[in-house]
Amino acid sequence: MPPTVSGLLNYLAASPSPYHAVRSAADRLYEAGWQRLDLRDSWTNLPDRAYVASGGALIAWNRPGTRPVSAGFRIVGAHTDSPNLRLKPRPDTGSMGWRQLAIEIYGGALLNSWLDRDLGLSGRVVTGTDVHLVHLNDPIARVPQLAIHLDRDVNDKGVLLDKQQHLTPIWGVGPTTEGDFSRWLAGHLGLRPTDILSWDLMFHDLSAPALLGPDQDLIASARLDNLVSCWCALEALLSAEPTDAGTPLICLFDHEEVGSESATGAAGPLLQAVLERLCQSTRDDATFRRSLAASVCVSSDMAHAVHPNYPERHEAAHRPLPNAGPVIKVNANQRYATDAVTHAMFLRACETAGVPSQVFVSKNSMPCGSTIGPITATRLGIPTVDVGCAQLSMHSARELCGAADPAMMVAALGAFLVDARGVASCRRDGHYGRMLYASADPSSDLRGVVSVDPDVAVGQVAAVRRKRAIGY
Repeated sequence: MPPTVSGLLNYLAASPSPYHAVRSAADRLYEAGWQRLDLRDSWTNLPDRAYVASGGALIAWNRPGTRPVSAGFRIVGAHTDSPNLRLKPRPDTGSMGWRQLAIEIYGGALLNSWLDRDLGLSGRVVTGTDVHLVHLNDPIARVPQLAIHLDRDVNDKGVLLDKQQHLTPIWGVGPTTEGDFSRWLAGHLGLRPTDILSWDLMFHDLSAPALLGPDQDLIASARLDNLVSCWCALEALLSAEPTDAGTPLICLFDHEEVGSESATGAAGPLLQAVLERLCQSTRDDATFRRSLAASVCVSSDMAHAVHPNYPERHEAAHRPLPNAGPVIKVNANQRYATDAVTHAMFLRACETAGVPSQVFVSKNSMPCGSTIGPITATRLGIPTVDVGCAQLSMHSARELCGAADPAMMVAALGAFLVDARGVASCRRDGHYGRMLYASADPSSDLRGVVSVDPDVAVGQVAAVRRKRAIGY
């Protein structure tokens, strides 16, 4: 197994919750020499390589102290959360002699994919003195499907699930008593039940990440969306050698699957606060806004591969495949933040990295999902491109992607982080290289007029008209 693939599988297995995804990333950064900073502290004499972590979010960067703020930032964004079933604050419930646990559905989960799976439990527990990460990888609960003998039409009409009634996991038999779960959890954590004040706990599928197929060219795992992108961003940052480009920086956000509106989501203040403090920590006279104007962002989130059983659901000319390179995602209605300029920028990164690329566009009859890309572009005014690795079964409890794609995405993101050219050739107001103001009509005043500036083109048109007026 290639080291890159084994590293990704290990990361997926170690990250059943956003908090574990951040812990795993932070451990990798610390081992590589990055220093953790606290947002509550005063940032003076900043180390070149550092990171901040808050709950299910992490921001890390690599900037030599001599690099001016005016160079901006080369940002790769991703998210740590995935749709799942989350435990309610008072979970003890049951019916008909079964002990059950009350859950709340998080995000747009494919609900049928959670049926008949052995479920572990992970997240965090808060006591009076500390926050404890919890990763219980034993079969604790299960959501059983109704037998076909009691649902004869299920194969013809499909599985119809009531979110409140049909997705409550079973975890035992017998009477239900208030506090049963807290007492059980405390025993597993070596705590007293009264020590536990609150929790953010969620179920996860216990099937381990695995390579699939005779050539082992596919990855089957939970949480590919979007831990693959988190891992790719992390590996790209770790391998990036600083250049004259902007500061390489990655931001792994929480709560993307529910709209990103939280303290640790992309719509929250975390990224802006960190960028402002990085700018203020230098003696460079460039302002924060100048730094944003020189920055650019890649929003990395998984993309839809063409489904062989449902090809009609895909736009005919835009059908990504696994193991065919990063997918650039485009939507004219700004569900993705990609525009022509950032599209070209990422194509150049792929070319530099020597990897192929693909393009995804939704059918007009098929609503398009969204990402943190438009949020980052809107909040900070940073040009952004949306990309991702192609996958099937998005938002399922277990998903599928190509085994070669993550390494190609790491290479492309690495090239993006250190490419000094960036979008500098097309970022200055009114300057996009050679602009052609021309017409195919021989009688047009614009025929043959070429300029790098609209105002110059207007002058050239006026000159053409004057020549015609005197019969030149």
